[in-house]
Amino acid sequence: MTYEGIAASSGIGIGKAVIVKEQDLSYEAKKIDDAGAEIERYKGAVDRFTAITSAKADKFEKSVSAKEAEIIRGHIMMITDPFMQSEIERLIGEGECAEKALETMCDMYSAMFSSTGDELTMQRVTDIEDIRKGMLSILLGRAEMDIGECPAGSVIVVKDLTPSMIAEIQKENIEAIVTETGGFTSHSAILARALEIPAVLSVPNITELISDGDEVIADGSGGSVIVSPDKAQKDDYDNRRRSFEEAKAALKQFIGKETKTADGVKLELCCNIGKPADAHNVLEHDGEGVGLFRTEFLFMDNTSLPSEEEQFEAYRKAAVTLKDKPVIIRTLDIGGDKEIPYLGLEHEDNPFLGYRAVRYCLSRPDVYKPQLRALLRASAFGDIRIMVPLVTTVDEMRSVRALVEEIKAELDSEGIEYNKNIKIGAMAETAAAGVVPDLLARESDFFSIGTNDLTGYTMCVDRGNSKVAYLYSAYDPAVLRMIRNIITAGKNAGIPVGMCGEAAADPLLIPLLIAFGLDEYSVSPTSVLATRRTISLWSVDEAKALAEKVMLLETKKEVKEMLMQNVK
Repeated sequence: MTYEGIAASSGIGIGKAVIVKEQDLSYEAKKIDDAGAEIERYKGAVDRFTAITSAKADKFEKSVSAKEAEIIRGHIMMITDPFMQSEIERLIGEGECAEKALETMCDMYSAMFSSTGDELTMQRVTDIEDIRKGMLSILLGRAEMDIGECPAGSVIVVKDLTPSMIAEIQKENIEAIVTETGGFTSHSAILARALEIPAVLSVPNITELISDGDEVIADGSGGSVIVSPDKAQKDDYDNRRRSFEEAKAALKQFIGKETKTADGVKLELCCNIGKPADAHNVLEHDGEGVGLFRTEFLFMDNTSLPSEEEQFEAYRKAAVTLKDKPVIIRTLDIGGDKEIPYLGLEHEDNPFLGYRAVRYCLSRPDVYKPQLRALLRASAFGDIRIMVPLVTTVDEMRSVRALVEEIKAELDSEGIEYNKNIKIGAMAETAAAGVVPDLLARESDFFSIGTNDLTGYTMCVDRGNSKVAYLYSAYDPAVLRMIRNIITAGKNAGIPVGMCGEAAADPLLIPLLIAFGLDEYSVSPTSVLATRRTISLWSVDEAKALAEKVMLLETKKEVKEMLMQNVK
């Protein structure tokens, strides 16, 4: 029997299923009388959680890398966050037991992250759940699940594989991971890729469809899970596994090479990051710069507005790490759908069409100006470029530029150095940007296409709504025409055009992007070499010939089928 999920960590694993059962963390939420004693009990649990998590992170750092270990250490930062601590103590003071107070705050953070509409942020719900389970295990005196004892040849099957569980894995014993939840950008997926363990996530009800000991094939490249395969299937996937390992080894030849098409056209291959520390990951994976630095994590990981100095240090650190490589930093992409307590944002009935991103920032100079000052100051230390999200009108770009000029005058009067020719570009991710890119190009030094939002806004689809999610596809002719419009307008205006959405790493779409004239591809660090290889297989003339045929098609199904028939 074959089941489908999300291909989260490439490779093919074949082994025996080990079903990891959900831990019983039920309790009776009793009202407490001695708040002081309950607070001390909670603090003791935090200390215990911190010690356990720190030990796991240290172990992961030794076996994998310091960068991935920071994901696990991030759980310590969350649970010791002053705002979370003070709110939990307040709830306990009002009579709630420690378990209930913890869950109340975890629910609040989960709702905040889930409501953002940003895939990376939404995946942080798993981190909150990891903290919840770990803390409840300690508070209730129940042993945590331990998957470190899985025998060799195991395929782990679990409802939700959390980062703390992955930290316990004995890599040599695990053939693959299969879960019912999670996405490609979740921390669990990132850690699975770091361990180079094939993973298929979000397979509905898979823990109920597989039994302990069943033979399982997990295709982390294609997203399929086969239970009790027949001989023909086993032989087929054995061959696929060998081919995957050979192709993986072949990618090493692209380390240190230029990114260029088969006929020698030079392109730029950058990476998407969320924190300054991720800049090291760009270099480790041979990225040529940063095409998207998401700054909202600096705000979401704080209990108050990060100061100009805090932001300056974060941006400076990334610039120094990347040296002379470009670092495109997106200004605060936040709005009415992101319930960050200290921002005092009001509820909106339709937040994705509401008070967010550049709209919010331009109306809040107390928030926006310190960020722009920090970016300008940091530009003295590297090739920092400013990207403005959710642009829909020329007025927005003009307003941002006017504010930047005002800050430049201030910095000049204060004798502070900065790049006087800093580039300011528009993130083209709205239907408006796809209709009037020629007008926006006059006010922009570059474009960067955000295909995730561009697809949603073009197709009028909330991808979190399962009833309409079938419409969400970058292969749709409407989305492809939007992308082509934006790139063509940029080329006509003489400004570079990049792409920082998921489509930039899609091997099916890359020939179309080459044909349209895309200059810069920004992908996850782990996708750099594979993307460079795909680009190297296509000449511009070949790509244009394919694009001419594809752009005559009428449905996303037809588009994808033709692209799959021509994949290299």
